[in-house]
Amino acid sequence: MKPELKQNLKTVRYDYSMHQLFEENINSNPIKQFSIWLKDAFDKGDDMANAFSLSTIDEFNFPSSRVLLLRDVEDSGFTFFTNYESHKGQDIERNSNVCSLFFWKELQRQVRIKGTIKHLPTSDSEDYFHSRPRESQLAALSSQQSQVIKNRNVLEERFIELSKFYENKTIPCPQYWGGYILNPIQIEFWQGRESRLHDRIQYTLDNQHWRIERLAP
Repeated sequence: MKPELKQNLKTVRYDYSMHQLFEENINSNPIKQFSIWLKDAFDKGDDMANAFSLSTIDEFNFPSSRVLLLRDVEDSGFTFFTNYESHKGQDIERNSNVCSLFFWKELQRQVRIKGTIKHLPTSDSEDYFHSRPRESQLAALSSQQSQVIKNRNVLEERFIELSKFYENKTIPCPQYWGGYILNPIQIEFWQGRESRLHDRIQYTLDNQHWRIERLAP
């Protein structure tokens, strides 16, 4: 690393002063509180406010993270779609305990969600698959996600081949592609504050009820 860049990293400072987070002002249901914050992020102009990092544990017990897109949120949990045979899918089959993280820079907020994952019903996956743009459907068929390929031409040629094959036809949802729902057991809301005295409110599922606690920053 260049000396000047190294020095700059050490001196970068950011003032957190936009919002506050108090127990008396939050919803007793963390899913509803999350939905409020998600809407705030979209309203602030973040077109990818539904982007989040998902961390799983791989076969060597290393954490593995990647960015995905949230497609639904309801009382039962958080929904996203992917290839079941991908690295993340294989990780989830071995260990369904995961952690996700949403970060909304413009609002100086983040939400961390711990929980377990399970498959959505096949009908839900098929319905969502057929609502996607046709190119996205073809891409799901073209790509053996996370597998080593010789070069990009392999991928593009497969895409062209399938495009021709399914011209004027319904593209079937692959059996290896579909949805997951993350059922939360703990959700932490983080709000940046002055002097690094950030607000951290944690919801923990306890006998079907959410326990709310404040954490030191």
